[in-house]
Amino acid sequence: MRGLAQLLGPSKVLGARADLLMYEYDGAVDTATPDAVVLPESTADVSALARYCHEHAVPIVPRGAGTGLSGGAIPVEGGVVVSFARMARIIEIDAANMRAVVQPGVINLHLSTAAAPHGLHFVPDPSSQKACTLGGNVAENSGGPHTLSYGVTTNHVTGLEIVLSDGEVVRLGGKAVEDEGYDLVGTFVGSEGTLGLVTEITVKLVPLPEDKRTLMAAFETMDAASETVSAIIAAGIVPSAIEMMDQLATEAVEAAVHAGYPLDAGGILLVEVDGPRDGLDDVRQRIESICREHGARSIRIAATALERERLWAGRKGAFAAMGRLSPDYYVQDGVIPRTRLPEILRVVKAAGERHHLRVANVFHAGDGNLHPLILFDLRDGPEELERAKAAGLEILTACVEAGGSLTGEHGIGMEKNCYMPLQFAAPDLAAMRRIKDAFDPAGLMNPGKVFPTPSRCREFALPAAR
Repeated sequence: MRGLAQLLGPSKVLGARADLLMYEYDGAVDTATPDAVVLPESTADVSALARYCHEHAVPIVPRGAGTGLSGGAIPVEGGVVVSFARMARIIEIDAANMRAVVQPGVINLHLSTAAAPHGLHFVPDPSSQKACTLGGNVAENSGGPHTLSYGVTTNHVTGLEIVLSDGEVVRLGGKAVEDEGYDLVGTFVGSEGTLGLVTEITVKLVPLPEDKRTLMAAFETMDAASETVSAIIAAGIVPSAIEMMDQLATEAVEAAVHAGYPLDAGGILLVEVDGPRDGLDDVRQRIESICREHGARSIRIAATALERERLWAGRKGAFAAMGRLSPDYYVQDGVIPRTRLPEILRVVKAAGERHHLRVANVFHAGDGNLHPLILFDLRDGPEELERAKAAGLEILTACVEAGGSLTGEHGIGMEKNCYMPLQFAAPDLAAMRRIKDAFDPAGLMNPGKVFPTPSRCREFALPAAR
């Protein structure tokens, strides 16, 4: 503590027990207390901190807003948590080149708000966009409802400023899209803070769509809703968003947000198309017809911007609304082929029933990114969390066996690192490890994340990927 205070100044260092408790958790279920917290105000501060930690073999854990859902910001091996809350400046809005340069602590939604007067916005829109930071979005390669047709974070980042574990500052990319050579920017996006600390981000801005059409369709069953998703895509229509919720999730959302979702529907779809105004109504009508052909019992069209916002407020407030159903939940983030949705959703239901836990489903149906929320009550004992994790493992195993993956946007972190052998064989993991070793040979950058660790993963005996 004394050394950090001398290095950066006491105003940038937290060490009191009460302060450290605020940084021992994120949006996931595991906790660990840091030895110290540093709040840098510049790249120079981050570089000086990294050099100090390198010299003293101290782990460094980057942290944005703490909204992550895989334990990525948890200091599982102790060390220093680096909070980027004070590096939250939009450095430049370059409207002519449709680029923005920002510090990592900028809130996702704040960037789109700042770009809106120029007729531009930042596409990736996680449900936590009112709170999550762009640094965290880069770390996790975040997605969101509207990335179905536009792509996730990695498709919208063109440049990064990075501080490596020894304090060296490097720049990768810039405002131009670079297609030659190794894609080092792409390597860092989604690396979960295990390769270095991002201190500046250059992103693409996209023109705001001329208009939008949003509809909500209610179905008797999740099977019918799932089959409708595949039918829409098969018809050659790629909406900007296709979201799905089951009845349990809808009950919670309606109690919290009053979005106007029907409470008696087995599953609902929220579909949005955007672009030039001409032709949008035709596309919306085609989607409406497909929904009716697949048994939609009711369809509601958002007639005004306010109605559209209310429908989306329900979907984006779904995770928070789970508090209406249970004091605790464990969320997973598996990805599957769209055509396997009905089958895997039945697996999700069966896993909940087998472990005597309720499961609410809220997810990005268009790209098969599931978010089963496994509800439990930790007040009934620690075994409740273990049962939730066991159900989660069953779900992820089914996702991988269906040809999917362990994560779509929440990251591996410390929640799923033990499960990596479900998807990757030992040579695959070794190749990834060589990349980390090249950038972080001392292993100080966010240790205990992504890769299986003997101390935590000894209890798991998973089959190697086939």
